[in-house]
Amino acid sequence: MSQHLGADGAAPVFADAAEARRAIRAGRFRGHTSGLVPAHAQGNLMILPRAMAEDFHRFCQQNPKPCPILGVSQPGARTLPTLGTDLDLATDVSDYRVYEGGELVAELPDLTGVWRDDFVTFVLGCSFSFEAGLIAAGIPLRHVALGRNVAMYRTSITTRPSGPFHGPLVVSMRPMKAADAIKAVQVTARMPAVHGAPIHLGDPSLIGIRDIARPDFGDPVPIEPDELPVFWACGVTPQAVAMAARLPLCITHAPGHMLITDLLNRDLPFL
Repeated sequence: MSQHLGADGAAPVFADAAEARRAIRAGRFRGHTSGLVPAHAQGNLMILPRAMAEDFHRFCQQNPKPCPILGVSQPGARTLPTLGTDLDLATDVSDYRVYEGGELVAELPDLTGVWRDDFVTFVLGCSFSFEAGLIAAGIPLRHVALGRNVAMYRTSITTRPSGPFHGPLVVSMRPMKAADAIKAVQVTARMPAVHGAPIHLGDPSLIGIRDIARPDFGDPVPIEPDELPVFWACGVTPQAVAMAARLPLCITHAPGHMLITDLLNRDLPFL
């Protein structure tokens, strides 16, 4: 049984991924999914017309750090059995974004009214999936403790293009003490299916981030004087690519609002 947001703002607790998806589908939960059902892998979404799917598949292969593929649907299919039973790609994300010509034109609670028979859905690994491993290793995560979405930034690092897909790498940031940062590298390097090791530690300006206090996506997270910002490649990269490349049409999750799968983090491919 699920517990819903209480007066203290505590996150709901769900028995499993399927219960969380049902709550999202019914509109009972609309928040970000950081820390939700922590044993289960979460995924970023990229939904495209079939004509663009091959180029995007190649883009993911050429940019595996931000875009590790967990699953790809058949054209028009709203299910992905390898990622979950009773899973509906058009209803089971708490906030969807629709881009046309690179512009955000709509945010929708579900896609039933706009779904097309030629849509192909890519589910990409998400850093929320390695957070349980970091916490188990004794590494505190401030955005989880504060009940916030993770901070995400566009960088000056360019992705490798494929067809119309090109644009900047997006990163997620977690502040850590130096010893914890070293441990975090060791933990996440073994999890390439959910972005793997960090791509940068320390000075944000070296990767083109001008103001660490103002993330491009997600929520700001304070960094203490004795901490380093630690940056991982992020599955929001396809949204930055959609804007930079002015793609005619794509649908994504809103940053931080992930698809919760039946996959267990412990069963993801490890190095």
